[in-house]
Amino acid sequence: SELDYYDSPSVNARCQKICDQWDNLGALTQKRREALERTEKLLETIDQLYLEYAKRAAPFNNWMEGAMEDLQDTFIVHTIEEIQGLTTAHEQFKATLPDADKERQAILGIHNEVSKIVQTYHVNMAGTNPYTTITPHEINGKWEHVRQLVPRRDQALMEEHARQQQNERLRKQFGAQANVIGPWIQTKMEEIGRISIEMHGTLEDQLNHLRQYEKSIVNYKPKIDQLEGDHQLIQEALIFDNKHTNYTMEHIRVGWEQLLTTIARTINEVENQILTRDAKGISQEQMNEFRASFNHFDRDHSGTLGPEEFKACLISLGYDIGNDAQGEAEFARIMSIVDPNRLGVVTFQAFIDFMSRETADTDTADQVMASFKILAGDKNYITVDELRRELPPDQAEYCIARMAPYSGRDAVPGALDYMSFSTALYGESDL
Repeated sequence: SELDYYDSPSVNARCQKICDQWDNLGALTQKRREALERTEKLLETIDQLYLEYAKRAAPFNNWMEGAMEDLQDTFIVHTIEEIQGLTTAHEQFKATLPDADKERQAILGIHNEVSKIVQTYHVNMAGTNPYTTITPHEINGKWEHVRQLVPRRDQALMEEHARQQQNERLRKQFGAQANVIGPWIQTKMEEIGRISIEMHGTLEDQLNHLRQYEKSIVNYKPKIDQLEGDHQLIQEALIFDNKHTNYTMEHIRVGWEQLLTTIARTINEVENQILTRDAKGISQEQMNEFRASFNHFDRDHSGTLGPEEFKACLISLGYDIGNDAQGEAEFARIMSIVDPNRLGVVTFQAFIDFMSRETADTDTADQVMASFKILAGDKNYITVDELRRELPPDQAEYCIARMAPYSGRDAVPGALDYMSFSTALYGESDL
């Protein structure tokens, strides 16, 4: 321009253009810097939101998975208390659902804020949240599943609660009956035991009493059958325990069978005692004496005597059973008679049989006396000729040698006293 160059306008124009371009480049650079800084801040914000989303989504996702597992968990309960405990826990879980839904909405809100920033500022996002693989769609899907499982769990708990209420009714029904039947059986057993050892009335009285008991026991059978029916319902309901009674059906069955066996055996024993009494000619007084002796040494009221109890009983009845070898041998002989099966106990029937055999000789003294009277032709004495005529020679001589002379008013020379001989022969007097 100073040298007045002819083409200076074009040079100045070109220079101006370069300056304008430089200025434009500076403006663009500033604008670019501002855009990059703004985008960096947006990306930092999005990254923080992503991190916050991940921090809250992970535990919430774990909570939902645990909740789904619990809601679908198969429960096995046996009592009202157990199902009530599960119901209480479920109600407590349901109370947490509103807060859980708020947390879900907050987590989804974080994701929505990221989407809003991306759409508003047209941020080009490459990929997804680098801090988690849990998507909002997955969260919503699990949350919807949890919501569906809650009413199903409600229904299952209600049905189980109704079932446990029915089971409890069955337990109470069975327990109420068993608590009556069990003691009834025990009482009858004790009463039968008392009848079998008591000495009130005759054996026929005892037999009649026992048959009345047998009739009442047979009439009680429908109650046992009813209990069996209730037990069947309990088994079908898979009930394994019952706090309302200590009796099980097995206990009742065993007790019932024992009761039937005991009454039948006791009746049979009394019938055998009647037969023994009649066959052996034992009086009711003697039978009562035998029973009194037996009961006295039956310390545990078991209806049987152990070896030591039986030994003491024999000694009390006058048997000479010492502690020496001879005494032990004699006692062993007697035990082999009264306890042939070596059970270690002596029943009252065996005791009666033994005592009736032991006393059979004294019982026949009158019979022998009556026999001599027949031989003597109803006289109160017998002669030597009559003895030798009616008896074998050895027996006749035995009697003649031991019979005392008869001294009654109707005596004749050589008359012998067969009455004193008979009583002496069987130990009732001295020869």
